Amino acid sequence: MQIYMVGGAVRDRLLGRPVNDHDWVVVGATPEQMVAQGYLPVGRDFPVFLHPQTREEYALARTERKSGRGYRGFVVQTSPDVTLEEDLSRRDLTINAIALGADSTGAKAVFDPHGGARDLRDKVLRHVTHAFHDDPVRILRVARFAARFTDFSVAPETMALMRSMVAHGEADHLVAERVWQELARGLMEEKPSRMFEVLRQCGALQVVLPEVDRLWGVPQRADYHPEIDTGVHLMMVLDMAARLQAPLGVRFACLTHDLGKGTTPQDVLPRHIGHEQRSAQLLKGLCERLRVPTDCRELADVVAREHGNIHRSGDLGAAALVRLLERCDAIRKPARLDEILLACECDARGRLHFEESPYPQRARINAALAAVQSVATSVIAAHAASKGVTGQKVGELIHAARVEAVAAWLAQPAS
Repeated sequence: MQIYMVGGAVRDRLLGRPVNDHDWVVVGATPEQMVAQGYLPVGRDFPVFLHPQTREEYALARTERKSGRGYRGFVVQTSPDVTLEEDLSRRDLTINAIALGADSTGAKAVFDPHGGARDLRDKVLRHVTHAFHDDPVRILRVARFAARFTDFSVAPETMALMRSMVAHGEADHLVAERVWQELARGLMEEKPSRMFEVLRQCGALQVVLPEVDRLWGVPQRADYHPEIDTGVHLMMVLDMAARLQAPLGVRFACLTHDLGKGTTPQDVLPRHIGHEQRSAQLLKGLCERLRVPTDCRELADVVAREHGNIHRSGDLGAAALVRLLERCDAIRKPARLDEILLACECDARGRLHFEESPYPQRARINAALAAVQSVATSVIAAHAASKGVTGQKVGELIHAARVEAVAAWLAQPAS
């Protein structure tokens, strides 16, 4: 039995990056031998075991043979005869096909049969073998790594292979859960725009996110958007979200806030009247298709519908501000309002020449919410009950009191 550290842990160690998780491959062992040494079997599709002390994953060396469409269409073979090189050959990128273990003398050694260390040095994302073609998820992974390693380029032959995979329909067989998993991880990388640039370049974005893909080439009013192109704006918004260290829900809301601009009739461009409601409708279908988690879905829906109103909130009076807060469910979920406002700030600052601009709408809406929260709703409800007032009328009294509180705040002289 020989044990090697493989994959991302070796790659990140060679790059001098922090290593958080370790993956291990075991050569020359059987499942029975692993269990006999105290390893706990957990693999469903192929033999994977948890170390009895560290609980890190140890997988038996394996080979894979294509047997159908999609990432599930594989026949997996494990046996003590599978070599380390055979196991490394089934991996996606050369930079992930490096192993660290002991050589014949027992000294630590790097095993790099596919030139991964060279590609790390040259900053290239390159596929290991043509078997890359067999798994469409690898297209998403390459795009995600491009977003993480922002100064790496995709090798021309790898880009050509990904284009071929899309052309032959492999991307059509991506499973929703895997798309969302890779998309979510890519959105949280250092420069998420690069993920979408790579997906566009190989044609996969049109397959997995057609609502996003159609935004490129759609013009906007130059007085609001000096960058003009809606797709370019979207990438600036995503990178602003990364710069402001926004959580996943905010980044997903940024990705989907302008979907409706892709369906604006040609004869009214570059204006996009009513795109917010169209965005919300397109978002609904996208979320159902990719099975987006509820919290991300709900936040993105509010941002899609209300970002224009939030941008214009400096012109809103007391009644309109209260209605805006109610539509955002801000009174019941004030913490989510912070995320809504952060997404809107990313949208406002994700424009050419506006990257360093302040976003006063955040402070104004938060102050309006504070005024609303100062209203003693229980006192109003109790007083109404003493007068025999119930039901909808109580809600109307509370709403009126909230408007009055916001009006009083607006009437205060600026400090």
